Amino acid sequence: MTATDAAVPNVATAADALLRGIRPTVVQTRRGPVECAIEGEGPAVLAVHGAMGGYDQSMLLARTVAGPGHRTVAVSRPGYLGTPLAAGRTPEEQADRFADLLDALGIGGTVVVAVSGGGLNALQFALRHPGRCRGLVMVSACSAPLRTRIPLRFHLLRLLARCGPLTAAMRRKVAADPERAASRSVHDPDLRRRTLADPEAGPLFTALLLSTAERMGERMAGTRNDIARSRGPADYPLERIACPTLVVHGGADALVPVADARRLAARVPGAELMEIDGGEHVAIFTHRDAVRRRVGAFLRTLAG
Repeated sequence: MTATDAAVPNVATAADALLRGIRPTVVQTRRGPVECAIEGEGPAVLAVHGAMGGYDQSMLLARTVAGPGHRTVAVSRPGYLGTPLAAGRTPEEQADRFADLLDALGIGGTVVVAVSGGGLNALQFALRHPGRCRGLVMVSACSAPLRTRIPLRFHLLRLLARCGPLTAAMRRKVAADPERAASRSVHDPDLRRRTLADPEAGPLFTALLLSTAERMGERMAGTRNDIARSRGPADYPLERIACPTLVVHGGADALVPVADARRLAARVPGAELMEIDGGEHVAIFTHRDAVRRRVGAFLRTLAG
């Protein structure tokens, strides 16, 4: 057994510690409660999760791509965990809830870092609240209607989410064999093992896998809403986005086509594109060092 092989099963312990260290709070805004987790000091970064997410996955996103020196506000979007779906079903409404949350926290401007299904909401925040959006980082993010098929696995998860003992068993399986769980997202076995064995990327990626099985039923309303919205019209006036924008996307992303990321970067004035050769939907973990360097440099230019 190699050192890499030995490290993979133990990564779940570190991942558990990461998740336990993320502490949520429910903030009462002028239009209702919004859940978030807050950590760090410095310029504000609003982290926005994708489908099957919540504040925990928003924080994992921020910890993966952004370095220290920021005040991270990791939000649960409407329909996820402690934020009711009634707070906002459309990307426009969710963008306004982000502004309400910032008001309640006394934060004026922020950089928005969004992943996957959180992308449309981030774009709307930049469009609807241009004076508050200091920068935009779109990570494997939706920016146009999706045409890809809804994975069969999601339909199975919808059924599984109704039974707490089954979701608990699913979480135990992920913890016992992270590599098998990761194989659905990272198809190259060598890259998968290297990622899980990495002392930073491995626990972050495994924490993401574990979190999906925690309180799964409380993530379903938002996920169903995201799926519906991601397949509806999204003809946004992207040329009006005025803030600095960085688009990070894997060239082999099977969930959100890289062609959408290229079009986004071409339409937003001055936008930068980091296309990761061979990167899949979870490229921020498999290629974390390169992504973090690029995102870190981008954030430093905004802080200067």
